[in-house]
Amino acid sequence: MLDARSLEGALAMRDAIDLLEEMSRHEAAGGTFISPRLNSAFDGGWMRMMFGVNREAGYFATKAYHLIEGAGVRYVVSLYRLTDGALLAVMDGRLITDLRTGAASGVVARKVPLHGPVHVGLLGSGHQSRMQLESLASVYPVRSATVYSPTPAHRETFGREMAAKLGFPVVIADFAEAAVRGHEVVVAATSSRSAEPVLRGAWLDRCRLLCAVGSTRPEAIEVDADCFRGAGLVVVDSQRAVEEAGDLQVAVKGGAAPAERQATLAQLVTGKAAVPAQGRVLFKSVGSALQDLALAARYFELLGVSAAARVGSLASLKQPVSARR
Repeated sequence: MLDARSLEGALAMRDAIDLLEEMSRHEAAGGTFISPRLNSAFDGGWMRMMFGVNREAGYFATKAYHLIEGAGVRYVVSLYRLTDGALLAVMDGRLITDLRTGAASGVVARKVPLHGPVHVGLLGSGHQSRMQLESLASVYPVRSATVYSPTPAHRETFGREMAAKLGFPVVIADFAEAAVRGHEVVVAATSSRSAEPVLRGAWLDRCRLLCAVGSTRPEAIEVDADCFRGAGLVVVDSQRAVEEAGDLQVAVKGGAAPAERQATLAQLVTGKAAVPAQGRVLFKSVGSALQDLALAARYFELLGVSAAARVGSLASLKQPVSARR
């Protein structure tokens, strides 16, 4: 059993990016499987479940996450050994979810070169936005960032804490457009569930890489169709993304994201999808159980054996002396 505190600091962002690159190669080679996401709503909340297998790594995993109104979202990841189905670990999944979402954008950023200092514009000031900025700063020479969220206190806290953590200025914007216009890299990591877009393509005058990671539900439109229409390449981290993300669904139906301009993360990593020399690359992330699995497996390899040993030692101390002998 590994709680959130146990996982903190065990994996650096660059480690997570490396793990997702490796997993993407396994996926490209046909060594993985993911199931459709199960979504269930009930009075007062919802439950979602994901499942993935990585035969190359030798594991399979589930992630279940649920919302209870007024209490927030909780996540749990269960990791199993593939050879015999043994349950190896049960982990708090919040950090895993945040870290793998940030790392996935880092995988794309490694394939989209930028020359000179980089300025990042962010919509959203929550956990996901923090991980996105940390990931991008681990790949690019980020000179500064600008952040907007609708709650002034949240964006002020984000700016202060992330500037201290990453060592470059984080400017606070009063409007969404002001946060992204003129920036080479833009991130949409909002909690909006509205059908009204938060980000518009008309604002992306200098954007080379757009990471749209906040919207994963059919009813939510985080970025408008022009964001997709102006992209020379649209990268998705799951082939099931169009079944889940409302903004991608709208773009596909309207012809703004035709199949010939789409590629999976696995195709990008293995070079089967070419990054255009100029223009915008859009990364639409909905998350994948394989990403959760990749991080959970490494956490188990780093922490699980010692945790199991501690539990075994404590259990032996509770036995009668004769039993311990």
